[in-house]
Amino acid sequence: MSQRRDFIKIPLAAAVATAVTLLGTGVMAPARAQAQPITLLNVSYDPTRELYVEFNQAFAKHWKAKTGQDVTIKQSHGGSGKQARSIIDGLEADVATLALAGDTDALVKNGGWLAADWQKKLPHNASPYTSTIVLVVRQGNPKGIKDWDDLAKPGISVITPNPKTSGGARWNYLAAWEFAKRKYGGDAKAKEFVAKLYANVPVLDTGARGSSITFAQRNQGDVFISWENEAYLLEKEFGSKVDVVYPSISILAEPAVAVVDKVVDKRGTRAVAEAYLQYLYSEEGQDIAGRHFYRPAVSAKAQAKYAKQFPKLNLFGIDQAFGGWEKAAREHFADGASFDQIYTRK
Repeated sequence: MSQRRDFIKIPLAAAVATAVTLLGTGVMAPARAQAQPITLLNVSYDPTRELYVEFNQAFAKHWKAKTGQDVTIKQSHGGSGKQARSIIDGLEADVATLALAGDTDALVKNGGWLAADWQKKLPHNASPYTSTIVLVVRQGNPKGIKDWDDLAKPGISVITPNPKTSGGARWNYLAAWEFAKRKYGGDAKAKEFVAKLYANVPVLDTGARGSSITFAQRNQGDVFISWENEAYLLEKEFGSKVDVVYPSISILAEPAVAVVDKVVDKRGTRAVAEAYLQYLYSEEGQDIAGRHFYRPAVSAKAQAKYAKQFPKLNLFGIDQAFGGWEKAAREHFADGASFDQIYTRK
């Protein structure tokens, strides 16, 4: 299936004139034209469309009230790896809100689009919300799928996107790998298991939303390896057709956000781009994240509000299990690495 990339423009209120007080005097100056409206481009990964539609509206209202300036935020969505490549190839993203830090690191290494210490510029390692990976099955779970090992059984059709292009797919792959490594003992056994799992994958879409459509709308597959938030959206829309299964162990997914330095400095949008990402950590931003089934990372109020919709899980981190994204990418997703070794296209 070809990649879907949507650009969504959110129109805002028309500009108004403002009055200013002359510095050093108490005299009111004649009204001057308001600062020119500004536009940002947020280049993100597949399942964040709905999240950022609402967040963009909230931020635009906040920025207008604070500065008097109108801001329009455009969105671009697709597989996280392909989105990173688009920025490297010249797509002028003011901010990158990609699925994994490794994709953002690629912007550092390929063109110096942002500083190497980008993750230190925002709280919680530049991850304002977190997620994890779960399993979505047909209503009633007719194949009896309870955990990762069921996905490698003969006759089970598994839907998951391509880890060459999708950040979510990489989380999926590594979650399955670590499960097998712990259960069966060592990387060699994990590789055998993951090879069996991917032998059950009939098609690799380029992004998570494409796989979601393949499973829910095209009715392909017995199980969909899914972002937690995407699973909730499917349950909300197709509640009579799907069930969500939480595996015994999964990965702590930490999507990271960053200002694209080269672009904002060229366009003069740094101040509003930085404020945009900082607003994700505000109480309103955290509440919007929870409302769209992402786990709020910093707000105790939002965490408490949405605690019931997020089961406590046995989660492991990418650094703990795989030595960080750079090592994981080199060993599993680079040309000739483990994924290329185990996956044979049908």
